[in-house]
Amino acid sequence: MDPREWELRVQLAAAYRIIDHLGWSELIWTHTTVRVPGPEHHFLINPYGLRFDEVRASNLVKIDLNGAIIGDPRQEVNPAGFVIHSAIHTARPDAQCVMHTHTVAGMAVAALRTGLLPIGMYALGYYERVAYHDFEGPSLDLDERQRLAANLGDKNVLILRTHGLLTCGQTVAQAFVRMYRLERACQVQLAAQSTGAPLIVPPSGVCELSAERSDDFLAVDPGKGYASVPNPEFDALMRLMDRKDSSYRS
Repeated sequence: MDPREWELRVQLAAAYRIIDHLGWSELIWTHTTVRVPGPEHHFLINPYGLRFDEVRASNLVKIDLNGAIIGDPRQEVNPAGFVIHSAIHTARPDAQCVMHTHTVAGMAVAALRTGLLPIGMYALGYYERVAYHDFEGPSLDLDERQRLAANLGDKNVLILRTHGLLTCGQTVAQAFVRMYRLERACQVQLAAQSTGAPLIVPPSGVCELSAERSDDFLAVDPGKGYASVPNPEFDALMRLMDRKDSSYRS
């Protein structure tokens, strides 16, 4: 196996374990995918039926953009997960990793007509940077892929109305950090709204400056970010997973 693919497998398996650790998993549902190097546009996804704490680098399933399994034909994947993720991997070559969750906070904000509001520090990082896609039922219709991709456009955050949250990244770490901040933004919004008190929305200039600086923090290009290692939060959580249960690396 290409060493680059194995490293991506380890990172993706770590992401599944971290999602489970944070309480974002939902039985066997939702997916995080990563594109592997090469011209074939293959990507890795979790095996159908496994809990996230059972995902390992070696049992991730490689599929193509048509959903065909590359390798062991006995493996299975969730068709709905294939539809959503293949739509984005096809349309956005820069979206190497796509993360999708069904958390309570994320689904609650996805149910609000207002969507995500610029009322908290994390939410300001997504000012004018959130796309929306209306619910069309369980994502089993291949035709929906075009609409998903069109609604996402060039943004890296998509709120699937009545459904959940989705983030994209040039790396697994970047997609994860985007999702972490988005999840926190949703939690803060719901907590603030539950008080019934008036909400504070900063001036548009402050909102835009906050979003630009958040983009800088998320940068993976050398010299653009604020740390020598891009998105160090993910590395920190990988160390936690190693201490908790390093079997994801196998």
